[in-house]
Amino acid sequence: MNMKLNWTIAVIMLWICVALASVFFNHHADAIDLDHILSTPNLQALLGNDDLGRDVLARLMVGAQTALTVALLVSIITLSFGTAVGLIAGYFGGWVDRLLMQITDVFLAFPGILLAIAFAAVLGPGLNNLLLALCLTSWVGYARLTRAQALALRHRQHVLAAQALGASVPRIMFKHMLPLLLAPLVVEATYSIAGLVIAEASLSFLGLGIQAPHASWGGMLRDGVRYLLIAPHYVLAVGVSLMSLVLAVNVLGDQLRDAWDVKRNNADR
Repeated sequence: MNMKLNWTIAVIMLWICVALASVFFNHHADAIDLDHILSTPNLQALLGNDDLGRDVLARLMVGAQTALTVALLVSIITLSFGTAVGLIAGYFGGWVDRLLMQITDVFLAFPGILLAIAFAAVLGPGLNNLLLALCLTSWVGYARLTRAQALALRHRQHVLAAQALGASVPRIMFKHMLPLLLAPLVVEATYSIAGLVIAEASLSFLGLGIQAPHASWGGMLRDGVRYLLIAPHYVLAVGVSLMSLVLAVNVLGDQLRDAWDVKRNNADR
């Protein structure tokens, strides 16, 4: 188990370092070299060149920065908003809970990626619209999770004691309830980051996300599919990168869930 966790952390840290180092390759990633179109891996380009002669490794690094930046920004925004909605709904209950959950159910009625595609198509392509589209569709999971936990926590003795002592509602929610929700929220955020990396790549693949000449893994896959038979290195480099990052993040989520699952741990003992 520890070996799997160490491997997972190593892969995630590798991609974080790659994303940070990509700031030094932004200019190089867009440099066109018509003499090396679709060249196979060589000493000058370790992962070969794309259909415009650009260095695949440099573009892969910039794409990693794009994917992780989008995933982290959207996760932070949706985690904050969804948690606030869930806390309000779970703490107050009644018509407030029904109203907020009905709004949440409207978003849950559609597949998340399909709704993101619809928003991105209406808003238009580009980074800002991509972020907005993903934020509009990714907060509902946090809201449902937080609301379910808050419904149980509001009857806990320490919450009732805080109410009896005259503590304000924001203080009760954010000091007495939110700390007990951090573990499941962190696990949910971990899975959400993996899903957002896939969503960003999917929207860019469809032409609704990051636009050329900016590098993104989805855009690289879209361009490389046309040359799969004559230049497989182009697609394989991006595919393996995307798979390794998403797999590592999902495995990390599983490890955190198992480590913080109190009932399972007690049963094992």
